[in-house]
Amino acid sequence: MRGGVSMTGARVTLVGRDAVMGALDTAFAECAEGRARIVLAEGATGCGKSTLADAAAERARAAGALVLSAVACPEERHVALGVLRQLAHGGEGFALPAPAPEPAPARVEAMQAFCARLRELSAERPVVLVVDDVQHADDASLQYLRYLARHARSAAVLTLLTCSPHAEDPDPVFTTELMRQPHFGRVRLDRLGHDEVAALLGGLRPADGPHRISGGNPLLLRALVEEGGDGPCDAPEPGGPFAQAVTTCLHRSGPTALAAARTTAVLGERATPERVVRLLGGPAAAARRALAALEACGLLDGTRFRHPAARAAVLEDTAPAARADLHRRAARLLRADGEPATDVAGHLLAAGRDNAPGEPSDAGVLREAAEELLAQGDARGATELLELGLRQGADAQTCHGIRMRLAQVTARFDPAAAERRLTDLLEARNRDAAAPGPGGGHDGHDGHDRHSRQDGHDRHDGPDGHPHYGGHGEDTRLLTALLLSQGRLAEAATLTVSGPAPAAEPTAASPFDTTLDTPVAVGERLLQSTRLTDATVTPLAHAIRSLTASDQPDRAVTWSRNLLEDAERAHAPGWTSLFATLHAEALLRRGDLPGAHAHATAALQALPERTGSAFHCAPTAVLIRACSAMGRFTEASRLTDRQLPPRLPASLHGLSYLRARGLHRLAVNQPHAALADFLETGRLMAAWGIDRPAHLPWRTDAAEALLRLDETRRAEQLVLEQLAHPDARRPWVRGVSLRLRALTGEPRRRTALLGQAVEELHRSGDRVETARAMADLGRALQAEGSPKGNTMVRNAWNLAKDSGATALCREILPDAALTPPVRDRAPATGAGTGTEAGAAGGAKLSGSEQRVATLAAQGLTNREISSKLFLTVSTVEQHLTRVYRKLQITSRGDLPMDLTPVGRAAL
Repeated sequence: MRGGVSMTGARVTLVGRDAVMGALDTAFAECAEGRARIVLAEGATGCGKSTLADAAAERARAAGALVLSAVACPEERHVALGVLRQLAHGGEGFALPAPAPEPAPARVEAMQAFCARLRELSAERPVVLVVDDVQHADDASLQYLRYLARHARSAAVLTLLTCSPHAEDPDPVFTTELMRQPHFGRVRLDRLGHDEVAALLGGLRPADGPHRISGGNPLLLRALVEEGGDGPCDAPEPGGPFAQAVTTCLHRSGPTALAAARTTAVLGERATPERVVRLLGGPAAAARRALAALEACGLLDGTRFRHPAARAAVLEDTAPAARADLHRRAARLLRADGEPATDVAGHLLAAGRDNAPGEPSDAGVLREAAEELLAQGDARGATELLELGLRQGADAQTCHGIRMRLAQVTARFDPAAAERRLTDLLEARNRDAAAPGPGGGHDGHDGHDRHSRQDGHDRHDGPDGHPHYGGHGEDTRLLTALLLSQGRLAEAATLTVSGPAPAAEPTAASPFDTTLDTPVAVGERLLQSTRLTDATVTPLAHAIRSLTASDQPDRAVTWSRNLLEDAERAHAPGWTSLFATLHAEALLRRGDLPGAHAHATAALQALPERTGSAFHCAPTAVLIRACSAMGRFTEASRLTDRQLPPRLPASLHGLSYLRARGLHRLAVNQPHAALADFLETGRLMAAWGIDRPAHLPWRTDAAEALLRLDETRRAEQLVLEQLAHPDARRPWVRGVSLRLRALTGEPRRRTALLGQAVEELHRSGDRVETARAMADLGRALQAEGSPKGNTMVRNAWNLAKDSGATALCREILPDAALTPPVRDRAPATGAGTGTEAGAAGGAKLSGSEQRVATLAAQGLTNREISSKLFLTVSTVEQHLTRVYRKLQITSRGDLPMDLTPVGRAAL
């Protein structure tokens, strides 16, 4: 039979009376005719047993019957005759034994007296006994009810009992005795079906959601209606009416069912009946009966909660200590079953959140799970597991390995945190190095080897008598790589020396030299064959820096863009910021100031915080340089005024920032302050053994400041030093150095040196520095009275403007308009070999002519143009002849400055 409840205001009435109330009405009618009847109404928690009992009692009273009611509860099960005293509470003359201090079997005389009194009352009118939740009744009261069932068959007594079919400790004798009686009947209250839920909702809302969430349990359904207000709630909130109804069902289902629900909730998707039984312990039959009770009341479907809100309510109702213990036991169970490490670690993590103590053996599975999460791209989740692994009480070597991995992994999303972790590692390493060995002292007579291994590091004593670590083993190699990835060269150098020297001596094969000197082909092979991971991010970044410092910085632009896209796909903001910065640096090296500004801004925005990290200095340095060159001095000043992090001087990022600040100060006419920054940069580079002009040409920067201060002799000396450096063989370093050599040397050699500088800088691909050298060359030609001077200056201005170098444009031609009038550039409709563009005077140049003319206007020779455009020298000459004819000019010195530039590829 199926029954249920319907909500109408605050009143609860029964539906399905043809099934349930019909049976009770029949039983009551037979009782009124003088025949005893016993009805056992069974149903899961929340399915309406109490509602049924109340409704039946109300109908019996209305029909003139004497109703005696009682409600049994687990807390009073030890109280002898507790249920019977509730029945006799009406004062109908029942004589019951006095309460006994200890439970005792009911005396036959007392049961006879109780039965006789009921017979007397039933002779006057029908008597209805209602006992709700009879499974919780005390043993003495059950004895009375069994006696009554046997000896009151001919009395007008209806006994209505409600109980759960999944009671944890049922009295089999009581139920069997009832079933033996000919006047016994049983009805079952099941959960509501889909159609019944729809009928109860009155068609106002679809029944699918409410039926699925509540499982047809009337109590849970009523809670959904209450929580929804004008209809059932589709998304129950934690702590709301639905969650409260769930906990009510659990506690009313008994302690074993409550424990089974909590166990199932903790196991989650990995719950099975067999695992729930194992985790609960105790008799398997009791555990399976508890699961059946939870499924019968609609909370579970097998071993899955019907709705996450129900599972959340169960977990919330569990005390933190008990919940943590369950999670730890679940972790051990799943590990024994060979489940994935991530599932096991999830339980360890949940236990850790409840502050449960861990076990040293857990560190291994947490690290294994962290690696699986990293493979899935979840660096934050992996970090949480690794941090928990540190709290499990593992040995020092294991903890050190976890800290190393954390320093590496955290860089994916928070470079500042990665820096702090690495700093903590170094400080711990230094403390270990300074601490005496086992037994104390360093006199070599403590019974221990002075070259013993401690905490997983290779230890040896330095000349000062203190132990030092480094230079041997995977630990030192990885730690050095982490330091290099953060640009902390001075600290990396100390790991490779045995003494307490503050810095490493310069070596020909230092990691920084290797980065700068890697051939383009080698770097590109690495970039082509290597996937972005924690282990490869540093070599890939070094390869990009190598390309940026090479003669082909355009390759760095391409590859850094590709890696930036890979980092974005990996959802790794730390990597995204790193490669956005490298991309910005490559664009800056090419002379694309707007692009450099945009990507440096994006690099800062990708970081979780804007200050407090040495890494922040790298994109900030690009921004300062780009803003200064673009004439955005106010923005650059705000960036240079920011408070520097304490570790600034100890990294390459700090050096880049110092140089950028110096260049800005130079741009705003603060040569003394600029010189101080440049000289400090040089001092640090020399101290760290990384004095490479290919990375930071601090000497020519300082020479520029000294020229502003009229200290030409000092400036010349610095320039000559840079020209003598091996890096001066590189076109970019040589071009920058030759430009300053021309300005500090003899005037009669200035034009020749500047011409060489322009040629070298053209080869390097740096358009801003090329424009600067072209402007100096133009002024030198003007001083010599050469007619080419004006054209060279105009072409320099044009190139600077194309690069976005507004400040340089104003320096070259202070009165020139930065936004010239737009000319008619409508495409020609006649026959031609390519798209045509307008030129001065309305003349039309073909695409090939335009490209050749633009390069010629920038000062390239015919042979250089042929090499860049892959044309023969003869073809270049033919193009120029047609350009001269169309523009009505006689030489390249007359080429106008407003030719549309051919784009970056031609440079």
